[in-house]
Amino acid sequence: MSLRIAEIFGPTIQGEGALIGQPTVFVRAGGCDYRCSWCDSMHAVDSRYRQDWAVMDAAGIMAEVARLSGGQPLVVSISGGNPAIQDFGPVIALGRGQGYRFACETQGSVARDWFADLALLVLSPKPPSSGQETDWAVFDACLAAAGKAERIMKIVVFDQNDLDWARATSVRYPDLPLYLQPGNPETDPEKPVDPQALADRMLWLVEATVGRGWLVPRILPQLHVLIWGNRRGV
Repeated sequence: MSLRIAEIFGPTIQGEGALIGQPTVFVRAGGCDYRCSWCDSMHAVDSRYRQDWAVMDAAGIMAEVARLSGGQPLVVSISGGNPAIQDFGPVIALGRGQGYRFACETQGSVARDWFADLALLVLSPKPPSSGQETDWAVFDACLAAAGKAERIMKIVVFDQNDLDWARATSVRYPDLPLYLQPGNPETDPEKPVDPQALADRMLWLVEATVGRGWLVPRILPQLHVLIWGNRRGV
């Protein structure tokens, strides 16, 4: 079975979520069923970039992961785009046999049986600023498909409306660990990010949550953006 792969890179550190700071090899799938207004990975989303995507099978993907990691069985993060629109089950089965652990991030719009073979499933429903809507029945199916795999929810927050939505979503899923991060409004990989502006957004998010007595979420920056800006492949 062939998969469309936008890029494979690393080892580098995971920049967000429950595994932040952990050495990771990234497998970024090509293709997505969403078109978020602030998407920072259009090279892995829009079909106009299809000519840049590699067509690879599970053995080829794991051979590249092993080359990059020097054969050390690190965490492999499957992202996109939306990797759930493709069948990564064979990749995960092959990699687990070699000692690798797999995490996957998806918006929760497609449920897959292979979610149950992950070490971590990151469900990242998109808030109102994205221009997308979540089908909660499918989101629930994704949670169920994960079985005994660790599951968390990560929401990017750009404004108060997003934050209100995140809080309501947290009430809907009280047993799902919640991670919030301030959104990066600059998505052009050729333009530098403003570290102070990002810090200001982080401060606002902390004050609007913990500062107002909402102690449920973990508040994290996008560490990779602070270090490398919007560069690809880091």
